[in-house]
Order: sequence, then C-alpha cells, then structure tokens
Amino acid sequence: MLTEDYITEVFCFIDDMMKKTGKNLRSRGPEPKLSDAEVITMEIVGESNSLDCDKAIHRYFRDHWRHLFPGLGDRTTFLRQAANLWRAKQQIREALLEQLLPGGSQVSIADGFPMPVCGFRRANFSSVFKGSAAYGYCAAKAMNYYGLKGYLLMDQSGVILDCEVAPANVDEREMLLHQQQYTASHVLGDKGYICNETMKEEFRRAGVLLHTPLRANMKDDRPPAVVKQLNNRRRLIETVVGQLAGRFNIEKVRAMDLWHLTVRIGRKLLAHTINCFFNHVAGNPILQFERIFS
Repeated sequence: MLTEDYITEVFCFIDDMMKKTGKNLRSRGPEPKLSDAEVITMEIVGESNSLDCDKAIHRYFRDHWRHLFPGLGDRTTFLRQAANLWRAKQQIREALLEQLLPGGSQVSIADGFPMPVCGFRRANFSSVFKGSAAYGYCAAKAMNYYGLKGYLLMDQSGVILDCEVAPANVDEREMLLHQQQYTASHVLGDKGYICNETMKEEFRRAGVLLHTPLRANMKDDRPPAVVKQLNNRRRLIETVVGQLAGRFNIEKVRAMDLWHLTVRIGRKLLAHTINCFFNHVAGNPILQFERIFS
C-alpha cells in the first residue's frame, strides 16, 4: 500500500469510528481548523512509520503532506489538540477490540519489557521520573537498568489487550493481578510468572489459571507435548514486543511525566490495533504489517 493510500484509509477509518463511538468533544468554542480525525490520523500514520516523536510527526506532514492537511497549523496547537484526544483514541481502540475479539479473549499472554529513562551511570543524578522510576533487571536482555517497565497483556491471536507502566522493580505477577479485568481464564507467562502457593491461590480467586514453563530443578507433571505447545504459543508475545520496540519505539521514554507517557503509549497501542484490524479485514495474518506497507 502506498503511503498516500494508507493515509487516506486511516483517515476514513478514524472518521467513521469517531462518528460511531465519539461524543461531542467540545461544548463551546469554535471548531479547530485541523479536525480531530485528521489529528489522530497523523499520529497513527506517524507511529506506523516509526515517527514517534511529536516534532517529527508534525514536520513530516508539514513538509510532505500539507496538501492533504491544509488546516495544519503550528506544532504547539497540534500537540495540545492531540493530547486532549486521549479519551477518543481510547474509545476507538475499545470498539476495535470488540470487533476483533467479539467473544473476548479466551487465552491471554503476558510479558514485560524494559523502559530505561536514562543511562545506568546517570541514575543517581537524574531527576527524570523521580519517585516513579526504579532499578530493575531485564532477564531477556541480561541488563540492569534504571527506569520503568511495560507490562503487556495480549490475546493469543496477537491483539493487544492492555499495557500498563510501573516502576521497573514491580513484580510482574502483581501487575497481572492488577490487569485481571482484561485477562482470560487462561494466561500464558514466562518463568518470571512462576508463583508460590499463596500467589497461586490469589490467581485462583481471580478466576485465572496461569501456565508457565518450570525451572530445571522443578518437577513438571504435564506431558512434554503440552508444555511445548504452551511455550510455542507464548512466544507470540515476543513478536509483538519486537514490533512495539522496533516499529513503534515503545521502549524509548520521550516524556517527562507519567501522564504524557501514558498518552503516548495509548496512541502506539491504537496504531498497532488498527494495523491488526486492516490485516484482519484483508484476510492477512494480523501481525504481518509488511503486507500493509509493502
């Protein structure tokens, strides 16, 4: 799909979804020169093309697509309008999840990813996210870091259900309990989600059965074929984390406070979900985004 075709398709989709799900966002005052659907379109197209910096998104459309967005004004106005549309973007994604997962998630997959806020050596002197950031360890990258951690929850199809941000030292299992409104009755996790009996009981009370691989010194009564199947299904979340980190730059913290960071993550999740939906409609595997941009 050519870039102009993609921009047009995203705009038509966003405009239609806002008419179906959106409420009157303004009770008074004039309508902005750049429509709300145009603003969200710019964000989605920018994120999908790895332009996650607000300044880069505004400059890209100003320099290359001004004829499609004649109402585009200065960057400050664009950023303020985009930030104020956080609830509209959330409503669109919720409506999309209902279409992609009409029966809800049957099997969920959970994992985390690091979000360093500064270099490890600068941690003692940095005031960025002071009081929110903490020291943590990423087993997948064998890396100690200072910052935040993203706690991702997705459906077995690859559709993202939820993503929470917390200090890097928060236990993944505690965050999963916090996300239980989005979880299915069966959740797949890595070894970091192995629970003791007390925590297993907490998950049982929440109606969640947690499936994880076991450590080498732990006895596993499950058939090897079942364990292999569970591990293969769980690895799908590594593909999604790779997309979020590679195409959408979700591990880069380009904000100075949690509210703005949450807004930025929200638009990344919306962009990912919209591209999943486009592939779903086209009959493609939903995570093969190269089918859209080739």
